[in-house]
Amino acid sequence: MWHRPVPADDRGGNATDAQGDGEGDDEGSRGGSRPPAYQFPGYQPAGYQTPAFPSPADRRSAPPAQAPAPAPAPAPEEHQPRAGLDTTAVLPYAGSRASTRTRWLRAWMMTAPVDVLALLTPLLITQQYWRGTLAMTVLTVIVFASGGLYRARRHVSFLDEVPSLCGRLLAAASAVAIVAAMRHESAEYVFSFTRGVAASAGLVILGRAVTREFAIVARKRRWVEHNTIIVGSGPTAVELARLLRRYPQYGLRFVGCVDTPDGPSALPLIGSLDDLDSLVRLRECDVVIVADASCSETSLMEILARPRTAECDLWAATPLWGSRSHGDHIGAVPVVSIGDITLSGPQSALKRASDIAFASVALLLLSPVLLVCAVATLIDGGPGIFFYQERIGRHGRPFNIIKFRSMRPVDEHESQTNWSIANDRRVGPIGRIMRRTSLDELPQLWNILRGDMSVVGPRPERPYFVEKFSAEYPQYAMRHRVPVGLTGLAQVSGLRGDTPISDRARFDNFYIENWSLWLDVKVVLRTVTEVFRAGGR
Repeated sequence: MWHRPVPADDRGGNATDAQGDGEGDDEGSRGGSRPPAYQFPGYQPAGYQTPAFPSPADRRSAPPAQAPAPAPAPAPEEHQPRAGLDTTAVLPYAGSRASTRTRWLRAWMMTAPVDVLALLTPLLITQQYWRGTLAMTVLTVIVFASGGLYRARRHVSFLDEVPSLCGRLLAAASAVAIVAAMRHESAEYVFSFTRGVAASAGLVILGRAVTREFAIVARKRRWVEHNTIIVGSGPTAVELARLLRRYPQYGLRFVGCVDTPDGPSALPLIGSLDDLDSLVRLRECDVVIVADASCSETSLMEILARPRTAECDLWAATPLWGSRSHGDHIGAVPVVSIGDITLSGPQSALKRASDIAFASVALLLLSPVLLVCAVATLIDGGPGIFFYQERIGRHGRPFNIIKFRSMRPVDEHESQTNWSIANDRRVGPIGRIMRRTSLDELPQLWNILRGDMSVVGPRPERPYFVEKFSAEYPQYAMRHRVPVGLTGLAQVSGLRGDTPISDRARFDNFYIENWSLWLDVKVVLRTVTEVFRAGGR
């Protein structure tokens, strides 16, 4: 796993609410105008054309408002190759094919059905051992997937997979055979079933060999190719560009390089690192390879987190990402997968499904608590149970957060710009208890059901502070790659109150880049523990 370094102690506020997200003067706002989305320094949400907070860097890099040309314009003169460099081996092909049309042919989509067919063949022939064969099939596919055997590999070799295939097939077969032996006393049954398992294993290995051979042929004939941009222009980038042009069996079609800040210009460049997101869209790229170890981690991660680039497969040919992952090689150049740096596809769907299930059950079980809190709010502060305040959610989209009212209202400007409520006289005794135990946050379960929020994620903040912190802390805006949360990893890790904003942003980004369903479960359990501890104080 990739761990970010701990930042310097730069203080960003002294919020004292239970979640530590600076929600001091929540109750001055009851909604208001809602622009389509906010954009803040370091982040470009997909699909929003009129940002409210464009940064100077965004304004400089923004393309002119004109209809896109059918082909990219020639590289500017400052990006032309140096004199004397032989570029015949690295210039992109004329006329690009949209590689996205062949995404369905990716390795796992082609290999998994072959494995399933091979495992079920004995069942189809003998019409026996239905339960055992089906269990064997499901277990084998799960074991293969957990071992990365459905990953697309650049270097395709069946022999490289044989040891892992045999070991995992043996493990799955042994587990099923043991269960079969425990359920059936007949030695003949167990022996017959074991023979079927052995036949299935042989067919799986044969199917893998055929599939790999077909993949090589498809790549060589360019039936399957993925447009690729290389970040960097040094010797490693030159070698990678040469290999991709010369050996189509890697399935990667080189379309050009982008330079890194202060990087040398040893290749014909199609743009700068700031242009990467738009180039990925224009060139219909599926793969981005980082080939420059001198590239700044902070600036690179900000670019890679942008919507178009984050959808690509991200690889690195430097030691920078070596701790993050799955090794491979292109020619003699080792490359590793950087991994997903945002939630998308199946992960996003799984997280959303778990959010809906959690919020639905929680609202049902906690309905008596919600009723008591509503009555207590009326007793403590009079009419007006809920308050609504504008917060910034995923991709800079504003929404109205819902809470129990725990303090007297203030004017709009003070509500939006006052950071701390420590010792605020407007907080009544019941409101103080509700804030200390986070009971005032419970109405946000409705925000979760609506899709405004998630159960776990970066805590949402007001527009004024989002703009302020995004300008002061480069990685703060990257928190908005995912839905904001009712609780978060930063909050359960003690980053609340008078703690550095940059530390919170790093914890939030670490959560995004290392997300798993179990991580969400751990954060929820730790949150419940913190709530009970706060209630006992």
